[in-house]
Amino acid sequence: MPKGIKQTSNVLTIGTSVVESAPNIFTEQAVDLNLDPLNNEVFVVLAINIDTSRPEGIVATSTDVRAAVTSTSQTAMVNIADPNCLATSNLQIVGAGYADTGVPFSNQALESPPATLDYIGIIATNDFFLSVQGSANTGVKTAVCKVYGYRAKADPSMYAAMVTSELLSN
Repeated sequence: MPKGIKQTSNVLTIGTSVVESAPNIFTEQAVDLNLDPLNNEVFVVLAINIDTSRPEGIVATSTDVRAAVTSTSQTAMVNIADPNCLATSNLQIVGAGYADTGVPFSNQALESPPATLDYIGIIATNDFFLSVQGSANTGVKTAVCKVYGYRAKADPSMYAAMVTSELLSN
């Protein structure tokens, strides 16, 4: 557990889903953690699992479905290099250049953390966000996730620094 943070709940599992508003359109779902900012409450993320719909196999066309869990709202799909991105998933079929088939690929970032990590992130603001976006698909795609973590109380200086950092890095 990070210094300056005291665990106040057992491990919680939070599940959510998001459906594209239209095919290939970035869509985001906010998940309210109901944190108590007056008591410097944060959510310590231990692990995240993400599943998405499959991309469509379209002859001579590359398709994909991407998803991300972030600690702040986004306006476009991000990758794991973004400071507020906690986990990603990317399923793709590379079909460009193939007359009758494609080649499937799957990438996920930190679906389960290494056993040596105490946590993979701390959410200091009240929400986390699940987003999904397909590319070159004809139908809407979905993403579902489970976030595992616990509520904790941060000391005042740490809480202020975490909230400021989270908001300014957006």
